[in-house]
Parts: sequence; C-alpha cells; structure tokens
Amino acid sequence: MKSKHYTLGFSLIELMIVVSIIGILAAIALPSYQGYAKHARFVEVIASTQPYKIAVAIALQSGAELSELTNGKLGIPAESPATKNIASIKVENGIITATGTHLVNDTTYILKPNATGNIWTIHGTCINAGLCDA
Repeated sequence: MKSKHYTLGFSLIELMIVVSIIGILAAIALPSYQGYAKHARFVEVIASTQPYKIAVAIALQSGAELSELTNGKLGIPAESPATKNIASIKVENGIITATGTHLVNDTTYILKPNATGNIWTIHGTCINAGLCDA
C-alpha cells in the first residue's frame, strides 16, 4: 500500500516570485500616488483664488483701474493666512499670485485679468510642474 504524501504551503521560489511582483508594483505605484497627492493639494491653492477672482472682476466692471486693485481695497479680500497647502495669496495691480507651501514645491499660480475681468490668463510655475492648465 502506498502512502499519500501531501505538501502544504508554498515553496521558497513561489514566495520569492510573489515578493518580486509586489516590489515591482510598489515601485510603479508610489511615484504615481505622490503625483496624485501633490495635484490634489494644489487644487486647494487654485480653488482658494476664486473669491479674489470674483472681487477683481467686480471691481474692474465697476470702473476701477488695475493699478488700484490690491488686497484689502475695493472689495478685494485681505491676504489670507497661510494654511497647510497655501503659503500666500496676493493681489497687486489686479494680478493674483497664489503660492503653495513646500508640500507642493512652493509652486506659484498667477492669474492675470483682461481689462474687464472676464478672461483670465494663467501663468506661474504650476504649468511646468503639471499642476494647472494654461
């Protein structure tokens, strides 16, 4: 009568293959995750400029000159306090400059209005970093 021999578990080769596959997947996924996280953080910087854009547009449509448009004047909000992702938001001559913190590599998002404030041109280091669209 033959005895039955059962093997339980995995061989060392099988375990090494699984560990290698997990390592390769982690090496691919980690940079992508970091990029997505940085982009999500920069969305806060972009969104926080909306009240300033609205205020500048209203001031321009009310007849204000670009040279008069700065933080705290003509209905434009004062400079906001720094947050985890936003270092500063400044308005000078109608141009809005939002700067991110070190978490987004101190990237800038600059908005320049046309004469009536209904068309905005995007500049800044966020374009080259791929964090905003021009």
